[in-house]
Amino acid sequence: MKLGYTIIYVPDVAQSLAFFENAFGLQRKFLHESGMYGELDTGQTTLSFAKHELGDMNFPGGHVCAHSSAQPLGFELGLITENVEEAHAKAIAAGARELAPPQQKPWGQVVSYVRCPDGTLVELCTAVAG
Repeated sequence: MKLGYTIIYVPDVAQSLAFFENAFGLQRKFLHESGMYGELDTGQTTLSFAKHELGDMNFPGGHVCAHSSAQPLGFELGLITENVEEAHAKAIAAGARELAPPQQKPWGQVVSYVRCPDGTLVELCTAVAG
């Protein structure tokens, strides 16, 4: 078993793709002509976005919409970078909201947290030494 992709349900797939391209420098891999599903190239694991309407079709009981939740959902995307401060500032300039500024952790890693316009929680961090 291996992790193939992560799908985040969002109000507007094209807007989420554009935000992640602008804020984090990720490259678009695919956007379906319907605008209901799209992917970013992030290496071995694909980061995907799907419209909430697809979530409604897949989950008859509904789902929590991150963009309308007052607090971030209980998961995060971790993006590794050599310069957390620069990546953090770029994400804020692109429209993310700061949740925690860059901080040096006791184990040597630098970490910050931002919340994207679509509600996604992103950790920006240096690689864990080891």
